[in-house]
Amino acid sequence: MNTKSSNNGLLIVGSVAYDSIKTPFGKIDKTLGGSASYFSLAASYFTTAALVAVVGEDFADADKDVLAKRNVNLEGLKKIPGKTFAWGGEYSFDMNTRTTLFTELNVFENFKPQLSETQSQAQYVFLGNTHPALQLEVLNQISSPKLVGLDTMNYWIEKALPDLKNVLGKVDLLVINDSEARELSGEHNLVKAVKQILLLLKQSPKTALIIKRGEYGLLLFAENEIFNLPGYPLEDVIDPTGAGDSFAGGFMGYLAKIDATNMESLKQACVAGSALASFCVEKLGTERLQNLTENNIQKRMNDFKTLTHFEI
Repeated sequence: MNTKSSNNGLLIVGSVAYDSIKTPFGKIDKTLGGSASYFSLAASYFTTAALVAVVGEDFADADKDVLAKRNVNLEGLKKIPGKTFAWGGEYSFDMNTRTTLFTELNVFENFKPQLSETQSQAQYVFLGNTHPALQLEVLNQISSPKLVGLDTMNYWIEKALPDLKNVLGKVDLLVINDSEARELSGEHNLVKAVKQILLLLKQSPKTALIIKRGEYGLLLFAENEIFNLPGYPLEDVIDPTGAGDSFAGGFMGYLAKIDATNMESLKQACVAGSALASFCVEKLGTERLQNLTENNIQKRMNDFKTLTHFEI
């Protein structure tokens, strides 16, 4: 597997944070986190990701080095006076229920990214989970992208629905979980929900929707087809934090690497993203994503092929 290609720029705009995480299997304080961190580390195994985010004066050089060692482009990582965005959460024993202990936006509260000329020419763009109005501001700075993906959450569906619908109409790809899909569409049945959500997205041959289903895998809807990928059967799930962002990073990184957006390419990218997400949960924080090998990733992608192959 030739993992690297930098011919098709991949841009991620999101958060870099300090996370404090407690699960039944471990605890860690003030560790590197945030959507853009997980995304760019996962994407780095396929392409060079340009990260756009803001951190405070307390952001350690060692944490910056974690990203730099994976060849993440950090020109868009700005350090300003104040403290870095901080989040704390605790997981129950089934790992599906998470309690947020604190959220301190700090410097991220007034994050207003201004893209450089190079960043604005990115071909593959992913807008991390932030206010939809901010996502639109970023998107308006992109000149002519090949594919724009977006993540959101139930908070924005409830608090900023008009802004969310506005930006959804300008993106090709939406990545959300099953409960968010039901809330956004007003439909309990996922197939019916998909039909409603697809109408909200930019109408083009590249329009796609991915619904994450946690340990049960994902559903991809594109080109009037449905692709169902199961979750990877792991013996040990230590920390689910960042799994969705790792999936998105692997997914978008793979697409940027092969420079294709047809249905078969999207399916392959789903496998790549799911492989990275399955690695992410094996250790606390971003630790597992920092030291993977090409063979690790290729083997897990091959495992997915074995899991899903059958003959009639």
